[in-house]
Amino acid sequence: MGTQRAGLRKGLLYAALAGVILAGVVAASARAATVVIRAGNLTLAISVSPSPKTLPRKKLAPFGFSASGKVETTDGTHPSALREAVVEDKNATVNAKGVPVCSGAQLQARDTRSAKRVCGKAIVGRGSAHAAVAFPEQRSIKIASPLLLFNGGTKHGRTTIYIHAFLTVPVPAAVVTTIVVKRLHGGVHAVAKVPVIAGGSGSALDFRFTFERKKFTYGRHQHTYLEARCPDGYFPARLPRLVFKNEAKIEGVAPETVLSGGLSVPCTPRD
Repeated sequence: MGTQRAGLRKGLLYAALAGVILAGVVAASARAATVVIRAGNLTLAISVSPSPKTLPRKKLAPFGFSASGKVETTDGTHPSALREAVVEDKNATVNAKGVPVCSGAQLQARDTRSAKRVCGKAIVGRGSAHAAVAFPEQRSIKIASPLLLFNGGTKHGRTTIYIHAFLTVPVPAAVVTTIVVKRLHGGVHAVAKVPVIAGGSGSALDFRFTFERKKFTYGRHQHTYLEARCPDGYFPARLPRLVFKNEAKIEGVAPETVLSGGLSVPCTPRD
């Protein structure tokens, strides 16, 4: 029996190292779309809901959306840490013109209240998240944190977005995720880099956030931070690369697991 278990662990390890990718169930309703992606011992469920649902077929219009995600393991172990996420959508874009800017340096080492005080005008979204910190031979600790999304400005055709969280365990620390967005075929290609949490012992469990439809003025025109169109009745969002790393060194789990998938978020086109 011990040999069989060792062989199973070794097989899972090699599979994940080779980049096993398995897209699971995709469900769509009138309001939202959900996808469940599995690879190795990880399960990731992502749900997206647009606002408004009705948008022009060709012209970009003010837009916002809510998104949520949940990370679980099939064997109940501490999940590997999400370190990178790539997202693409051909019917949405970011318009940061006239939006106040906050730098990453302004957010480091600040709690939520302080970050809001320093960069409140640059907030473009809000939410919440939970993380788990697992030290060797200790019970996992679950931590909650608000999320604040800030505009980091546009340079050389790339817009930066910062997601700020503040954890109180094991020591008070800000976690600032950097998202770099660039145009791709009329839409967007976004890469999120998540920093190491709690020296590698921490992993995200779930998140929920909303990009607000707050209006900004550039010149004489008003716009929202996100803009979108709905030519075909859906947003074909792609998740070509989601990288999880076993930084807590959980036995029997691959050092790196890569997930990939996509989902079609329903919308209603109008002329």
